[in-house]
Amino acid sequence: QVHLVESGGGLVQAGGSLRLSCAASGRTFSTYIMGWFRQAPGKEREFVAGLSWSGRSTSYADSVKGRYTISTNNAKNTVYLQMNSLIPEDTAVYYCAADRSAGIIRSRTSEYDYWGQGTQVAVSS
Repeated sequence: QVHLVESGGGLVQAGGSLRLSCAASGRTFSTYIMGWFRQAPGKEREFVAGLSWSGRSTSYADSVKGRYTISTNNAKNTVYLQMNSLIPEDTAVYYCAADRSAGIIRSRTSEYDYWGQGTQVAVSS
């Protein structure tokens, strides 16, 4: 069983930064694709960023490109999401997810097999 735990959310002013962490446990993740998603109130969960554990491949939603960076610390089995230049529209619950199929980075929630419990990010104007 794979277990994902997010942390690092909070309240920040527009223009500020936060770093989210996702600690993974339960098996070896070297072939998984890891993703970050977010869900704002009344909206569907949407893809934010994804990467392979090797770090060679990354993908970002257009809305966060240039502001967010996804990375890994393989020794700690942890995935990070560095969020800079935050805007109120970034307010959402952020989820970490793992896709065990390997291969390309995919953006549909249905393609991910494991999910964390989420961490709240709130950006004030």
